[in-house]
Amino acid sequence: MLKEKLNAAWFWLARWICRVFCILFFRVRTYGRENVPKKGAFVLVSNHQSYLDPIFCVGPLKRPSSFLARDSLFSNWFFGPLISSVNAIPLKQDEADISAMRKVLDRLKKGEGVGLFPEGTRTYDGKIAPLKPGLGLLCRRGAAAVVPVVIDGAFECWPRHKKLFSPGPISVCYGKAITPEQAKNMGDKKLAELLTNTLRQMQTNCRIKQGKKPFDY
Repeated sequence: MLKEKLNAAWFWLARWICRVFCILFFRVRTYGRENVPKKGAFVLVSNHQSYLDPIFCVGPLKRPSSFLARDSLFSNWFFGPLISSVNAIPLKQDEADISAMRKVLDRLKKGEGVGLFPEGTRTYDGKIAPLKPGLGLLCRRGAAAVVPVVIDGAFECWPRHKKLFSPGPISVCYGKAITPEQAKNMGDKKLAELLTNTLRQMQTNCRIKQGKKPFDY
C-alpha cells in the first residue's frame, strides 16, 4: 500500500517536473486540450519529431496517461528510469510486440489514456509520414476515443541527427476526437488514412498560425 502511494506521488511529481522543464526550455504552448475526453479511454495519435515528444504530448494533460516507448530507451541511464517512473510501456521494434499491446489494452480498459506515435520512427525532415494501420485494432478493442495530436517545433529543437536538444518554441495541438463508435465502423486502413490527412492539415494550420512555411505534401 505504501509502495503504491509512493509510486503515485512520484508519478505526479515527475509530471510536474516535466512540465516545468518544457516551459523553461521550450515555451510549450498547447491548443485544443478541451478536445481530450473528460472520461473514458482515449488514444492520443501524434506525429513523432523528437525523443521528447511523449512529454510534449502527454505532459499537458491532467488525466492519467501513459505512452509507448522504444524498448532500447529503457536501458539508457537517464531516459530509462525517467520514462519507467511515468508509466511508459516498452515496445520492441520491428516485430509484433503482443506483451506491449496487452499492456496498452489494460490501460485503456481502465479508462485511461495512451499516447501512440504510429509513424513508427522520428521524422527525418519534419514531415508527417503515413501512419501505420495497426492502431485501429487497439482503439476498437479498448473502446477508446481517438484524439489526433500535432507537435510542431520539436524537429527544429532536436532533429534526429543531433545528440542534444536546443531550446526553442514548441506548439502542441489537440484535434477533435473520433468517437469509439466512429473508430469501430472504420477499417484499419481507412482510419490510418483519415488520421494521416488530419494530422497533416493540423500541422499546416499550426505552422501558418505561427508564420512558418507549411510542408509540401
